[in-house]
Amino acid sequence: MSRLRLHLGSAVLLAAALLASDGALAASAEKGKAAFVKNGCWQCHGFQGQGGVAGAKLAPEPIPEEAFVAFVRTTNRAMPSYSEAVLSNDDLADIHAYLASIPKPPDPKSIPLLNTP
Repeated sequence: MSRLRLHLGSAVLLAAALLASDGALAASAEKGKAAFVKNGCWQCHGFQGQGGVAGAKLAPEPIPEEAFVAFVRTTNRAMPSYSEAVLSNDDLADIHAYLASIPKPPDPKSIPLLNTP
């Protein structure tokens, strides 16, 4: 019986450690918003990633994180590329989490004022 308790206790501790480490590694939308502003992304892409004259629409529904990181690191278009020394992989993951957290706007058909003759 004590052996079962020892195994059960070990399993609980292991599960807690794994959950804690996942939380520490998870990207943060809050940190991503701060990085988005700090690094000037908003100047071309708008504060909510809606896009503008100089920058593409990034949100809602951003491209997959791997493609996002690859583009930011290697772009040769109007947007400068950002090395890991300038924008870390953690920062990019956080920025992607921020962009993914931005909700879709309401359907125009659901806005009464836009549907009156």
